[in-house]
Amino acid sequence: MQTEQPKVNQPILEGRGPGAPHKVRAVPRLSMHAFCEDRRTAEALQAAAADRRLAKVDMEVCLGGVAAAIAQCAANAAPDLLVVESTLSRTLMPAEMDRLIARCGPAAKVMVIGQVNDVALYRELLQRGVGDYLLAPVSADGFAASVANLLGKSGIDPTGSILAFVGAKGGVGSSTLCHNVAWAISEALGSDVAVVDLDLAFGTASLDFNQDPLRGVAEALQAAERLDEAQLTRFLTSCSQHLSILAAPLTLEREHAVSGEACDAVLDVLRQCVPFVALDLPHTWTPLVKRVLLQADEIVITATPDLANLRNAKNLVDLIRSARQDGRLPHLVINMAGLPGRPDISIKEFSAALDLEPAEVIAFDGATFGFAANNGQMIEEVARSAKAARQFRALARTLTHHAQPEERRVSPLVPILERLGLPVLARRLKPFSTA
Repeated sequence: MQTEQPKVNQPILEGRGPGAPHKVRAVPRLSMHAFCEDRRTAEALQAAAADRRLAKVDMEVCLGGVAAAIAQCAANAAPDLLVVESTLSRTLMPAEMDRLIARCGPAAKVMVIGQVNDVALYRELLQRGVGDYLLAPVSADGFAASVANLLGKSGIDPTGSILAFVGAKGGVGSSTLCHNVAWAISEALGSDVAVVDLDLAFGTASLDFNQDPLRGVAEALQAAERLDEAQLTRFLTSCSQHLSILAAPLTLEREHAVSGEACDAVLDVLRQCVPFVALDLPHTWTPLVKRVLLQADEIVITATPDLANLRNAKNLVDLIRSARQDGRLPHLVINMAGLPGRPDISIKEFSAALDLEPAEVIAFDGATFGFAANNGQMIEEVARSAKAARQFRALARTLTHHAQPEERRVSPLVPILERLGLPVLARRLKPFSTA
């Protein structure tokens, strides 16, 4: 007779109720060997290797079960995490796990995948030193979540969220969108945010925020191996109380070869310093850009409504859908809609081709955007009432999982009462809800 199923396959995307931001535990760099008895389990674990939560895990998956794991540990040093699948019964499994743990040593973490649905067995295995017990069959997403829960850096949770901005084509305004949304997060929401300009050759973060930094992202990447929170402050440029930037170099005198490990190290430190990191990605397709994009918590694709953008955006969306095991879709922003003289693809056709509704459709406004860019200001600083400013704030709330505020407006009687010298009555009417 089956007992209560142990809650060991639950995802560890953490939140604080509806609308709370999803938090993913940071999995450190480690080695993992898995010994499966069922080929379907092996395939699920191999699929989990592509999960962004396990990006730093050096994973090997093979068949053989507990016996193969014991033989491997007898001949070689145990990995950081040993995963074994066992089809043994409730009575035989504990003794087999004792043999395995004795062979691999106390330093190694052991995760067991079994077919016995028994809470008592689960608790007994934990008491004997097993890190976690998963009930077969396991999914790629559930396994990745369990590994992250077992080996994640829980002592430093919660870590900041990575918001990656990428353009479907060059010149579509992805950097402008990134900077304005980051500014909205800092000003409208009052949250700390850091903008990282990864376009090392032609980044515009320093121009858009009217800064002239002496150091920036290039220096941080060079010092990645020894970087900590204290050292990071030397490379960050403060733009306001809540917003800082890691700016791109101001010249082309040097070429920069950036490794994925160095970028991971910088972002890991940043995520301990601020709750949100906005990545301004260049429009180049390199292993680094792909790696950073797929590991981000939220992805924003900026596109203009033409054929080339449609093709590129579809390629990006298809890649993200296939590569990210958690099922979270990117956010599509249609920018510069209604450009005079350009025959646009309709928004309905654009979104239907991608099977993705746009988060925002931003109309072309050359005068406002051009004035802001030339003066090193954000849209809301030069035109607070502009529709684009409200859209940036709305997108900031979407990406940070902040609830949309209740819409409120001022009664038309307020200015009349103020002119009549009745401020008390005016205050009672200002503001009132339209809901």
